[in-house]
Amino acid sequence: MNATGPDDANAHTPDDTNAAGSEDAVPTAVWTSRGPADTFEAGRRVGERLAGGEVLLLSGTLGAGKTVFTKGLAAGLGLDPAEVSSPSFTLVNRHGEGRLVLYHLDLYRLAEGPTAAHAVELDELLADERAVIVIEWAERMGRYPLPPTAWRVHIEGDGEDPRRISVTRAAASGR
Repeated sequence: MNATGPDDANAHTPDDTNAAGSEDAVPTAVWTSRGPADTFEAGRRVGERLAGGEVLLLSGTLGAGKTVFTKGLAAGLGLDPAEVSSPSFTLVNRHGEGRLVLYHLDLYRLAEGPTAAHAVELDELLADERAVIVIEWAERMGRYPLPPTAWRVHIEGDGEDPRRISVTRAAASGR
């Protein structure tokens, strides 16, 4: 897996200059994933840096690797990644056995707009400062207001092609 920070296209690790526990705890980076193991590893690296209160907005096509990334993130939080599955039908899965609580949301089946956030009671979840919230298909929320600790994780690519995983601040990426 190759990763680059925003200023060094030849780097092999993400920009990890952010201090854990701060608003900037999430490493901003671009990774090239050559398979599920790389996608999992990118998620794990992010998960290890989380301190609670972060919201990760995942986007990408069906099968891009959003749930695999979330499994890696769960491993980084000290959770069992085998327990993580896509909450397509339950909408919200709670995992509370790690160093932080993980709420894994999937908005794929919901109508676009703020009602998607209300359907999963996002406001209540955001009140839990000891939690990390991962939202698959987050673009379905439209312009729903999010805290400054929101990050965008975009996974490009499908099929057998390598994936490009970018992690940026949600505010910096137009949200």
